[in-house]
Amino acid sequence: FGLYVYAIGGNEETTRLAGINTNLVKVTVYIISGFTAAFAGIITAARLWSAQPNVATGFELDAIAATLLGGTSLFGGIGGVSGTIIGAFIIGILNNGLNLLEVSSYFQKIIKGIVFILSVVLDLYTKRHQRIL
Repeated sequence: FGLYVYAIGGNEETTRLAGINTNLVKVTVYIISGFTAAFAGIITAARLWSAQPNVATGFELDAIAATLLGGTSLFGGIGGVSGTIIGAFIIGILNNGLNLLEVSSYFQKIIKGIVFILSVVLDLYTKRHQRIL
């Protein structure tokens, strides 16, 4: 199943032509994503003893930046779980370091945005140079 998801991320049309039911795989991925989001919501509500709909607002930047830092390409087909975990550790260290330095949350978002932009630029740079080679 994981290889099918990886193949669809690389090139959906080619995967479909290879005989894989891409619609079924995508629906299954969305179902798994929904269950994991629900599980995360339950864990967050249990930890905070409240269930507000805007509790995790702002974590999207951290999640995407961690994924990009871990080596996942924005264009699909490249990346893995181990790299994403390493990227999450890097973002966690960055968050903790900025909190220990008492940097305001406004500037923390700016710094994380810069890290995000640098990740995208590095991804584009490596993608462009891979085509040349």
